Amino acid sequence: MAVKVVDASALAALVFLEPDGDAIVQALEDHELHAPTLVRYEIANVARTKIRGHPDSQPEIEAQLAALSRLDITLHDLDAAALLAAAIAADLTAYDAAYLWLARALSAELVTLDERLQRASVP
Repeated sequence: MAVKVVDASALAALVFLEPDGDAIVQALEDHELHAPTLVRYEIANVARTKIRGHPDSQPEIEAQLAALSRLDITLHDLDAAALLAAAIAADLTAYDAAYLWLARALSAELVTLDERLQRASVP
C-alpha cells in the first residue's frame, strides 16, 4: 500500500467536515497514512478555535475531534535538530517542516491544503 503524509490542514478538513473534506478523503483513500505526533495538538487547537467561534457547537466539535482517534494514522516523533534544519532550508515554521521532513524521509506524497507547504513539498 502506498504511503502518504497528511498534515493538520488536510485532517481538519476531513475531521470537521469542511468543504475540502471530500477531496481529502479521495486523496487519502487506499493509502497508509503517516503524520508527526504534533498533528494531534494542531487538530485540538483547530477544535478550540472552532469552539471559540461557535460555542453552541462545542458538543458537535468535540465529537468530530474524537473521530480523529478512529483514523488509522501512524504517528512519528521527530528529532528537533532535523526539524530545525528542514525549517531553515525550506523557510517554513518548524511545525510545517515536520510534515515536509516526514514526507521526504518516507519518500511519500504530502497531503496538505496549505499552499506554501504544498509548494515546498514539490521537488
